[in-house]
Amino acid sequence: MNFTRWSARLPGTQRRAAARDDRSSVPAARAEYARPEGTPAQPDDAAPEPSGTDTAEGLPGPALDDLSAREILGRLPVPVALLHGPDHRVAYVNDAYEAAFGPRPTGVPAAEAMPELDRLSVLPLLDQVLRSGTPRTVKSRRTTEGGSYTVTCTPIAGEDGVLVYAADVTDHAEAARRLRTSERRHRETAVTLQRSLLPQELEQPDDLRIAATYQPGGTDAAVGGDWYDVITLGAGRTALVIGDVMGRGVRAAAVMGQLRTAVRAYARLDLPPHEVIQLLDVLAAEIDASQIATCVYAVHDPNEGQLVYASAGHLPILVRDEDGTVQRAADPTGPPLGTGGWVHTSGTIALPPGSTAVLYTDGLVERRSEDIDEGVASLARALEGAKGSPQVVCDRLIRSLGVTAEHDDDVAVLVVQHPARTGANAELFHNAALDLLGGIEAAPRARAFATGVLTSWRFPVELRDLGVLATSELVANSLQHGTPPMRLGLRRTDRRLIIEVTDGDDHLPRRRQAEPADEAGRGISIIASIATSWGSRRTPGGGKAVWCEFALPQ
Repeated sequence: MNFTRWSARLPGTQRRAAARDDRSSVPAARAEYARPEGTPAQPDDAAPEPSGTDTAEGLPGPALDDLSAREILGRLPVPVALLHGPDHRVAYVNDAYEAAFGPRPTGVPAAEAMPELDRLSVLPLLDQVLRSGTPRTVKSRRTTEGGSYTVTCTPIAGEDGVLVYAADVTDHAEAARRLRTSERRHRETAVTLQRSLLPQELEQPDDLRIAATYQPGGTDAAVGGDWYDVITLGAGRTALVIGDVMGRGVRAAAVMGQLRTAVRAYARLDLPPHEVIQLLDVLAAEIDASQIATCVYAVHDPNEGQLVYASAGHLPILVRDEDGTVQRAADPTGPPLGTGGWVHTSGTIALPPGSTAVLYTDGLVERRSEDIDEGVASLARALEGAKGSPQVVCDRLIRSLGVTAEHDDDVAVLVVQHPARTGANAELFHNAALDLLGGIEAAPRARAFATGVLTSWRFPVELRDLGVLATSELVANSLQHGTPPMRLGLRRTDRRLIIEVTDGDDHLPRRRQAEPADEAGRGISIIASIATSWGSRRTPGGGKAVWCEFALPQ
C-alpha cells in the first residue's frame, strides 16, 4: 500500500526530502527548525537532514517512514477499515471509523460486525475486489443515520485483504439534492405555465374534426416553447396554428404565450396568412430578439377545399388523401419569426373531403442520429396507415415515431380531418350561390333566391325570414358601396346558417350610429342586431366579403 499520499493530512509528520542526483535540479523545500538561542546556523551544504517537521512544542516529529501502517491509518481523518481473508474479517478500524459508525470487534466477518457496509452497498464489492485485484467504488450512498459516503475498496497486495476507505460527502450530497429539487420545481413550473398557455379546449369548427397533443420532454430535458391553436374566423373558415419557440424553460414558455395571444388577435382581423406571419415577425423581434421561433399559420375555407398557409421556417404540413396518399406542403415561405427583413408569401395545399392534415413541431421528427428530412419521411409513412379519429391518429403518430415519456424534446401535434359526409349526415350541409349582375333587379332577385333556398332547406319560418332580411341588407350594402363582380353565397351546416356577399371593392364596412335624418347607414346595424355574428374581410382578388351567421335551433 502507498500511504505517502496521505502524509499532508497527518499532523506532526513530514515526507523525507527526495534524494538529489542532479545538483542542478530544484531542491526540495525544507522546514525551518527551532534551535537553542546562541547556536550558530550551519551552511546549507552542511545542514543535517531533518527527521521531521516541528511539533506543536517546536521539536521535530516523527518522519512518515518511521510510522507503522496502523499508526498512519489511525491518524487519517476519514473512516478506514482493514478486512482480511475470504470472509472479510475485521482486522482493524481507525478512530475516525469508530466515531462515524461505532466500535467494531476484530476477528468477526464484516457481514456480521459492520452492517453499515451492507447499507452502503459495499459488501458485494469485497469479493469482486479480492478476485480481480482491482479497486471498486460506490458513490454518494446514504446511511440510515442521514450521512452520505463515497466508499472505495482497495486490495492489499500479498495480504489477502481489502482496505475500505469512506469519504464523507454528506454536504455535497445535500447540495446536489437541493439542486435537483430546485431543478425539478423549475421544470414543474415551466410545464404548468406551458400547459396553462395552451388552449384548454380546442374549438371545433362545423366542417372539421380536430385533436391535438402536447408532450413535454423527459425529466432531463427543459420544457420548450411548443404551441398550437385553433381559431374559428366566421363564415365557416378556420385558422390553424402551430409553432415552436427555440428556447428552454419559463422564458420560452412566456414568449410562446405572448405569440399565441398575438396570433389570436391578428386572426380576428381576418388577414391573409402571410400578413399574419409578417406581423408576428415584427412582434417576435420586439418581445426578445434572442428568442427565435418558427410558426405556420393556415386558413381552411370549406368552400374552397384547401389550406392557405404561410410558414416562418416551420416544418411542412402533411396531408393524407382519402386513398392513403400523403402530400407534403411546399418548403417554408419565409425564415423564422424574429429575423426580420423578409416579405412572407402564402402557399396552398388541397384539403378535400376525406383528407387528414398534420401540423407538428420538430420534437416529433428530429433525431440526433439522422437528418430531419428522414424524420419527416418517417412521419409521412406513419401517416399513410394512420386511420381513425383525430385523437387516435395523434396517438398512433407519436407511438410510430418512438416518442416516449423520456423523449429529449417537447412534442406538439395538431391533426385536422375534413370528413367526407354521406347519407343523412350529408343532408345537414348544403351550399347555394348566385351571381349578381347589378342594377335595380339585383336586390329582388337576391331576396327571391334566398327565400327559395331557405325554404328548400326546411328552416323554420322565423329563421327563414331573418335570413331573407339579412340577405337583402348585405346585397343592398354591396350595391351601394361595392363594385362588380358581386356574388351571394348561402351555406348551412349542422349548427348554423351562413350568408355571405362578395364584391370587387376592398373598403370594409363598419358599423356606425345613423342619425334620424339619414336615409342610409343602418344596414350593418340591422345585420348586427338580428344575426348571431357578422364580419368582413378582404379577398385575395382585391375585393371584400361581408358575412353573417345565424345559430340553428338544436
